[in-house]
Amino acid sequence: MSHHLDSPAARADARLNISDLYVFRGERGTVFVMNVASESAGPSAPEGYHPEARYEFKIDGTGDVVEDLTYRFSFGIADADGTQTLELRRLVQADATDDAAAGTALITGTTGQTLETAEGLRVWAGRAGDPFWMNPAVVQAVGQAFQHGTDVDVPPSDGASVKSLFSGQKVWSIVLEVPDAELLPFTGGLDIRVWGVTALATDAGGWHRVDRCGLPMVSPIFAQFDDDLAERLNQTPPTGDSETFAEEFAARVAAVVGARRTATDAQEYGREVADRILPNALPYTIGTPAVFGFAEFNGRALNDNAGEVMFSLTTNSALSVGLSKDAVDAPPTPFFPYVAPAI
Repeated sequence: MSHHLDSPAARADARLNISDLYVFRGERGTVFVMNVASESAGPSAPEGYHPEARYEFKIDGTGDVVEDLTYRFSFGIADADGTQTLELRRLVQADATDDAAAGTALITGTTGQTLETAEGLRVWAGRAGDPFWMNPAVVQAVGQAFQHGTDVDVPPSDGASVKSLFSGQKVWSIVLEVPDAELLPFTGGLDIRVWGVTALATDAGGWHRVDRCGLPMVSPIFAQFDDDLAERLNQTPPTGDSETFAEEFAARVAAVVGARRTATDAQEYGREVADRILPNALPYTIGTPAVFGFAEFNGRALNDNAGEVMFSLTTNSALSVGLSKDAVDAPPTPFFPYVAPAI
């Protein structure tokens, strides 16, 4: 549960919940992937993309975690076979932060098809296999530890093979690939930070943010059993993350590593972790292979073991989830749209 069903608002309509965000090098340029509407929400949950919502990739290219570039997707009402119209708009500079700005229309089409511009930007949106894997016993134990300030108490295995919490489940993906020549003029350099946002239209004519996703596993670790904190994480912009959450995150990390006795100075280690994961945005250097590892956060590939990385970082110990990328039933592909087909 990298970010699956992370808050009451997200659980109310899984179409608005960003289960995962990925940024990596593709065939033509930088690939941004947002997964929503996970089947983990249950068989009665609505599928596809909310027709009154926006799905946005926010990109900061100047280091201040204020978006300089926004790619905004919107979708129409699903027809009888589930197909929806889609539109992609690009908003730059001041418009990138403005909900009322219209931006520039880049692509219109329908879900389930590869759509592209003459410049090589391409889009695909549709149902796909969920590439994330997680051991349910481990993620729950970690969530309890960070909620109560205790050691991580993983139940002993009963000898049966561990099955991923998301084995065989599907999501609805939004895949955007932007050639470097189209991306770099708006970012100001190679180093960017990325986060995803969903927002729902309000009766008053504005937009209400429902979900925000940057680094993986932040909400399951710190707010799995704290709905108030989960909601604040979604509603706070990245510019407010450090001021709002650093002290709380540092204290929770210090309590857990203190209980595990994995740091000489638990308080100092807690501050170091808070400084590393806040503001909560995914860093990436354009043109490089994505590596989401303990030593480096540089984008996130579809098959990176993000759960194990974040558990080990926040507990200062080698905390395995007991699974590998082989736990994914339909692995991602090296070709556009990169996500696994929904089979």
